[in-house]
Amino acid sequence: MNEYFRSCILRSTGASSLIEMEVIQELWSGYGKIMRMGLKDASVKSVVVKHVQLPIDKKHPRGWNTDIGHQRKVKSYQVETTWYDIYGKNSAARLPQCLAMERQNEEVLIVLEDLDDAGYPLRKRTLNWEEIAECLTWLAQFHASYLGKAPEGLWEVGTYWHLETRPQELAVLDDQRLKEAAPLIDKQLNSCGYQTFVHGDAKLANFCFAANGQLAGVDFQYVGGGCGMKDVAYFIGSCLDERACERLEARILDTYFEQLQRELGETNEALEKEWRSLYRVAWADFHRFLKGWSPGHWKINSYSERVTAEVINSL
Repeated sequence: MNEYFRSCILRSTGASSLIEMEVIQELWSGYGKIMRMGLKDASVKSVVVKHVQLPIDKKHPRGWNTDIGHQRKVKSYQVETTWYDIYGKNSAARLPQCLAMERQNEEVLIVLEDLDDAGYPLRKRTLNWEEIAECLTWLAQFHASYLGKAPEGLWEVGTYWHLETRPQELAVLDDQRLKEAAPLIDKQLNSCGYQTFVHGDAKLANFCFAANGQLAGVDFQYVGGGCGMKDVAYFIGSCLDERACERLEARILDTYFEQLQRELGETNEALEKEWRSLYRVAWADFHRFLKGWSPGHWKINSYSERVTAEVINSL
């Protein structure tokens, strides 16, 4: 990290010195890293720093080394800085406080509250029902916070898999019925009457848990406009196997909408009716991306195939 960025961290935290404690994560395709930085003489012991460096040689782990993919990633970091600068402070759902943002040449620095130090140190690979319900509550809080808002400076259509940004994955999709239905599925989601901001990558790995079950969300590169069911379907697919996805589907939706109505402060039956009808459509939309991007992925299962077939038949 260059001296200018180090000075930005010191200035924003009031620390007299800092040290790199650990690399939390390398960013996808070699675009930088997320680090935990220890602070001396500051009000907090540490911060998390996202340092984005655009690579000269773009190396995608699955071979998608294209200008489309590069431009998508570049925009995603612009969206994330806009999110923290303008919108993040209005979220009822817990997320890290942004302490500073800086750009220099082809590099971006985002200095964030360390959620571990703030009481959210747990990362989970599996969840029990109570923990799933807490995540659904977080999503409901997030969606309620931005219902009807225009995503200016964010992705017009949130999520990293939406059809417009994934032409190559669609081109190689060998499921002909799904390929033909993809634009209609996309249109149903994008034209729904009730729009909010979606997190866009609400997988289990992007939630940080406290010992008491509370949680916070991270990673806002793909936040943008859309139907809240995109986040719900994607989250459920990240933490449940196909049997549980089917067995718990009604309970998942009931829990989410109960929390959403509570956050809105009034019952919106029209919103709930519309979004409930789009849960499986959102599931089919992600399934379309996955089958083109990684045909052997573990998330491609009989439940997803059956749901997608039902959605196509209903079009």
